[in-house]
Amino acid sequence: MRDEIFKEPIKKQFEFDASVASVFDDMIGRSVPFYDVSVKLISEILAKALPQNAKVIDLGCSTATSLLALFAFRQDLLLYGVDNSQAMLENAQKKAKAFGARINFKTDDILKCEISGFDAVILNYTLQFIRPIKRAEFISKIYDGLNENGIFVFSEKIIYEDKKFAKNIIEIYENYKAGQGYSRYEIAQKREALENVLIPYTEDENRQMVLNAGFKRIESVFKWGNFVSFVAFK
Repeated sequence: MRDEIFKEPIKKQFEFDASVASVFDDMIGRSVPFYDVSVKLISEILAKALPQNAKVIDLGCSTATSLLALFAFRQDLLLYGVDNSQAMLENAQKKAKAFGARINFKTDDILKCEISGFDAVILNYTLQFIRPIKRAEFISKIYDGLNENGIFVFSEKIIYEDKKFAKNIIEIYENYKAGQGYSRYEIAQKREALENVLIPYTEDENRQMVLNAGFKRIESVFKWGNFVSFVAFK
């Protein structure tokens, strides 16, 4: 289904409810520049790095796009997806069945669910929705839940410290969304709905938080404007 949620006046802050779940794939595909390219790249990086029968968990897996991209490269991997939206997981299960992928899905709060014995953790455009006060502890939990030499991949919307440059990037991004078929009204509506819900960090803040958790190094593998994908190594 096509994302037309913000054609009408907003009545609440943004949340991943059934209405968003029904159009999520279209929404993220048109809202995150080169989303399909970055997901495929991350998946291929993991596919080359992970051992046979490795365990991979996607926290905030939404409709399982990242897990299915990984499955396309490696059918031996043990795949797990966690999300607190039942509507998202219902769509994820349908997609997994259509692709013939065996993925273990669980409805849970990613801040509270058990993370243990995994070779890789995926966290795409999810950390930005977690309250800042809880992020460092959550990243430490991910670190502890990874096996030795485990890999943590995550993507985030970022902000820039230079206000003039940041303003220019935002304008470029909004022009991009307009080019994807969103009206200026829809763009403004969504920006208002996300106020105080999506709280981005700078690229350096994301890097430092990951290093502080104990990861030995972190690399940025894809970047467009204010969107970045990272790979961190335990």
